[in-house]
Amino acid sequence: MSTVKDQVGEVLLGTSEEPQMSQLTRAAFMKHALKDEASGEYYLSENEFIDAVAPESEDYHKIKRFQYGILFVVADREKKGRVTLRDWSNFQNLLAKPDAEYEVTYRLFDWDGDGLIDFSEFYNVWKAHKGEDSLPFDWNSEWATLYIGSKDKRHTMTYPQFSQMLRGLQGERVRQAFLHFDKNKDGYIEPEEFQRIILETASHKLSDHLLENLHTLCNISAGSKISYANVRAFQNMIQQMDMVELIIRNAANKSSDGKITRTDFLNEAARISRFNLYTPMEADILFHFAGLDEPSGRLGLKDFARVLDPSWHTAYSLGSSAIADAGQKAFSTTKSLLYDVLEGVHHFALGSLAGAFGAFMVYPIDLVKTRMQNQRSSRVGEMLYKNSLDCARKVIKNEGFRGLYSGVLPQLVGVAPEKAIKLTVNDLVRGKFTDKQTGKIWWPMELIAGGTAGGCQVVFTNPLEIVKIRLQVQGEVAKTVDGTPKRSAMWIIRNLGLVGLYKGASACLLRDVPFSAIYFPTYSHLKRDFFGESPTKSLGVLQMLTAGAIAGMPAAYFTTPCDVIKTRLQVEARKGEATYTGLRHAAKTIYQQEGFKAFFKGGPARILRSSPQFGFTLAGYEVLQRALPMPGHADEEGPRSHVEPGVGLAEAKAPLPYLRSRNALKIILDLDENFGRPKLPQGKTWPGLAGLGGKPQA
Repeated sequence: MSTVKDQVGEVLLGTSEEPQMSQLTRAAFMKHALKDEASGEYYLSENEFIDAVAPESEDYHKIKRFQYGILFVVADREKKGRVTLRDWSNFQNLLAKPDAEYEVTYRLFDWDGDGLIDFSEFYNVWKAHKGEDSLPFDWNSEWATLYIGSKDKRHTMTYPQFSQMLRGLQGERVRQAFLHFDKNKDGYIEPEEFQRIILETASHKLSDHLLENLHTLCNISAGSKISYANVRAFQNMIQQMDMVELIIRNAANKSSDGKITRTDFLNEAARISRFNLYTPMEADILFHFAGLDEPSGRLGLKDFARVLDPSWHTAYSLGSSAIADAGQKAFSTTKSLLYDVLEGVHHFALGSLAGAFGAFMVYPIDLVKTRMQNQRSSRVGEMLYKNSLDCARKVIKNEGFRGLYSGVLPQLVGVAPEKAIKLTVNDLVRGKFTDKQTGKIWWPMELIAGGTAGGCQVVFTNPLEIVKIRLQVQGEVAKTVDGTPKRSAMWIIRNLGLVGLYKGASACLLRDVPFSAIYFPTYSHLKRDFFGESPTKSLGVLQMLTAGAIAGMPAAYFTTPCDVIKTRLQVEARKGEATYTGLRHAAKTIYQQEGFKAFFKGGPARILRSSPQFGFTLAGYEVLQRALPMPGHADEEGPRSHVEPGVGLAEAKAPLPYLRSRNALKIILDLDENFGRPKLPQGKTWPGLAGLGGKPQA
C-alpha cells in the first residue's frame, strides 16, 4: 500500500512506472475464471471470456456484447473450447501490440496457426459466419484477384498483404452491392437498396440518425434515385469522419456563434487538408444529413454530432434498450439515486477536508498578512513589524510557534461551506449563461457569475473571519498591553452578538465580489486558452495548480485595499486608537494618516497565501480520493460507457486492450455483419432490434 507521500507524488508528478502486466493479467483472469475440479486448472469458457473482455457496464449499442465471443476463438489457440491462464496472457500480450486490431483479425483466419493464410482457409471461416441473406460478394472479381490471385492461381497471404486487403474490402463490398442492385446498368439504384447496402456493410460504425435517414440521400439532387457518384461520395465522407470533424471544429471555433455553413466547411478544409480535398457533392451529403432538422444550412456541433458520433442513439433505440433491460435495472435505478446522493456527500466531505488542509498549510502566512494590515502607525518608533519576515520572526519569538496558528479553528470550520457555496453558485450561474449549442459564455457573464459567487459566500464567511482575525491579533495585544486576557472564540462570538458578527460585511463584499469576478474567469481562460483544455484534452494536476496559482495572483493583489479596510473594521480597536465608523470613514482615515501605500499592506503575503492554498487544497483532494475511495466504488472500476468516444472527438477513456478488442471487431464486421452472431435454426431470422442486449430471438 502506497504512503501518503507516494500518493502526493503521483498526484503532482504522475506515475512513471505502470503495474506489471503479469499482475494485471492474472487478476483479470482469476476474477472470472472457473476451476476444473478434475485437474485443478483454472480456465475461461466463452461466457466468462466475454465477461472479462466486455464488461456489462459498457455500451453495446453498435457492436453487441455477444459478438465479443468471436475473440474467444482467437484466444483459444488449441481449439479446446476453453482459455487457460497462459492463453489469456498471450491474448492480452497480443492486444498490447500497436497493430493488435489487424493481427487479431489475421489470427482468426489463420486457422492452423502457421503464420500464412491460404484462400480456402480464409473462405471457410468467412463462409461459416456469412448470413444466408447477406449481399453476395464475388471473390473472383478483378479487385479480389489482385490480392489473392485468380481462381486457378490462388496464393497464400502474409500478414501485411491480408491487412491491406481488409483496408479496401468495405469499399469493394459497396461497389459489388451497387452492381448487384443496378440490374439495368444505368448507374442508379433505389434509396431502399442503398440503405440496405450501408446497413450490411457499415451499420456498426455509423450513428442511428445517419442509418435511419439513408434513404433521403436521393434528395440532394434532382430525381428520386441514387447514383453511384452519390454512393462513392457518401463512402468517402464516412471514411474520413475524424478529419471531417477536425475541420468542423476548427471552423466552428472561428465563428462568432459556433455555427458554420457549407462554404465555411470547404474554406476550412482548404486550409487544413494537404492531400485530400472534399468535392462539392461530399460537402452536400455532410450538410444534408446534419441539417435535416435545421434547414437554414447554418449548423452547430450538436447538429454534426448526430452524423459524426457513432455512439449517438435515437430516442427509439434508447427506449428499446430501456424496455429490454427493465427487469435488470428496476432496482439499480433506486440504488443509483441513493448512491449519487451518498457520492455527493462523500465528495463534499473530502472537499471540506482538503480545503481545511489547504487553509492549515498557509495559515501562518494569513496570520502575518493580518498582523501587517492591522499595523496602523507609520512612525518608525511605534512600528511593531518592519516587514512580513520581521513579523513572522517576532510572532515566533514572543508567542512561540503555536502563535502562528492563533485562531486557526474558526478558519478550518469556515473553509468547507465557503468553498462549497462559492463553487456551486459560480457553476450554477455560468450554466445559466452558457450557450448550450457552443459551450461558450460571454465574458461579462463570466464576471457576473464569479461576482455572484463571491457575494453569496459573505453570508457565511464574514462571522468566521471576524472571529479569526480577533484571535490572530490578540497575541500581539497581549505582548504590548499588560494584563490583557486571552479570549476564546466562543467569548468573542457572545461579545459581538449577531449584528457584531457582520461588522465589516460591506468591506468583505467589496473584497470577495471582485476577487471571485477576477479569479474564476481568469482560471477558466488560463485552462482553456493557455493550457489547451478541451473535450479531447484533460489537464494534469500541475497544470491546474499553475492555472489556479496564476489566477489567484491578480485577484488577491488587486483586492488587497478592500481586505485592509475589512481587517481594520473587524479588529477590536486598542486603547488610544481611532475607531472606524464605517467603510468610507475607514478608507478616508487610512489614507490621511498612513498614505496610499497602506492600502496594499500585506499584499505580497496575501498573494503567497492564495496561490499555494489552491495547490494544497487540490493535491489534498486528489490524495484523499485515492486513500478514502467511495465505498462500493472499487466494484465499479473499469471502463464505464467509454469504449466509444462521446460526442465529438472525445478521447475514449477505456484501457487500450478494451479499445483494441472493439476495433478488431469493427474490422471483422467489415467482412460481414453476422460475424460472432449465433447461427439460428433454418427459417428463423435475426430481429436485430437495437438495445435487446444481444439475445437471439426464435
